[in-house]
Amino acid sequence: MKAFRLDELETERAANEGAYLQFLRERNMSVGLYALDAGEHDPQKPHNQDEVYFVVSGRASITVGAETTEVARGSVVYVPAGEAHRFHHISEDLRVLVVFSPPEA
Repeated sequence: MKAFRLDELETERAANEGAYLQFLRERNMSVGLYALDAGEHDPQKPHNQDEVYFVVSGRASITVGAETTEVARGSVVYVPAGEAHRFHHISEDLRVLVVFSPPEA
């Protein structure tokens, strides 16, 4: 078993001064914590892996391909591999668990 505490992951991510912290990598998936502060720009590009976003906290919009929806705590969004996507109109600091399958390269 591997168990994690969100507050400890957030502390580690902030200490590394990056928006993304990968904290689990297995044969078929990887998991990370992604953080964007209110008003910040999301610079990510399409990935080669399928992704699932689980919003832990915050508020924003996300556009995946031609579709846009608002997200907040508890939202879950699937993004197919290769699909353009980004968070925007981030009105509250956003913290998102990201699952990549297969693992992010």
